[in-house]
Amino acid sequence: MSAEGAAVELPAAPALAGQLVRLARPRQWAKNLLAVPLALLDAGPTWAGAAKAGWAVAVFTCAAVLVYIGNDISDRRADRLHPTKRHRPIAAGRISVPVAAGFGALVAVLLGSLLLLGPPVPAWPVAAYLLVNVAYSRWLKHAAPLDICVVASGFVLRVLYGYGAVGAPVSLPLLSAVFTGCLVLVLGKRRHELGTAGPEHRPALAGYTLPLTDQLLGLNLALTAGAFLLYLATDAPVDPYRQAVLAVAAPAGLFAAFRYLQAIHVHRAGGDPVRAVLHDRLIVASACVVGLVLAAAITAHHHPTLLTWMGP
Repeated sequence: MSAEGAAVELPAAPALAGQLVRLARPRQWAKNLLAVPLALLDAGPTWAGAAKAGWAVAVFTCAAVLVYIGNDISDRRADRLHPTKRHRPIAAGRISVPVAAGFGALVAVLLGSLLLLGPPVPAWPVAAYLLVNVAYSRWLKHAAPLDICVVASGFVLRVLYGYGAVGAPVSLPLLSAVFTGCLVLVLGKRRHELGTAGPEHRPALAGYTLPLTDQLLGLNLALTAGAFLLYLATDAPVDPYRQAVLAVAAPAGLFAAFRYLQAIHVHRAGGDPVRAVLHDRLIVASACVVGLVLAAAITAHHHPTLLTWMGP
């Protein structure tokens, strides 16, 4: 019996619930936590801003889950040819297509409810994210290197929605750093796939080679570092601590980038970029250092009286 035929018999409720959770890919939700709250850097740390950013995270998490479900339904046959994706619930036959579609409908209702009941935020980034992913699933995923640009644009849309939620002006250098930084992560994944799956699973891989991905990785890594340093030197609300922030954030950020390159080139960990980043303690520690320094400087910028206890 085929995998799809076997999936018609529904598993027991607890097992089905577990498979639906796997279908929603909760490990990937960190993407929303990393991207949307970036807007708080320019809005300033306030409880109201944090609550709005949290709502934006919930909205984009639902939107992402909806995309994951749609992609897994659309790609189920190709996923069965992939060494790891063949274990996904739909491809493995543990969830039938009708059940997955019904789950997607529930997620869509939840997404609509969040958009209607939440803060009055322009919803065009969410709509654009869904439309772009439909186009990606249908056509754009086969067009290299447009495919990686489309994936990275999803993170830019997350940040734009976060800015809209907290009511902060958009920082173009920070937005550029997000776009090129996400290209680095996606290129790491493409590089890994070149050695594992091949164009049979992802036709766009026919448009890449290892030397090309390595060159693009280096280019985008340099652009990411430059754009983020430009943000820190110009737009970041960290006065009068700008020099101190640059002195700490620049080496810590570059070290994290070096560790990621080591992970994908030496340890071949680029198959899951989120896992590769979050499971590297030194990358996480470097990110925490940058985050803490930025948070402290931004808090001091917006609330200078907090530091009056340090001196006259």
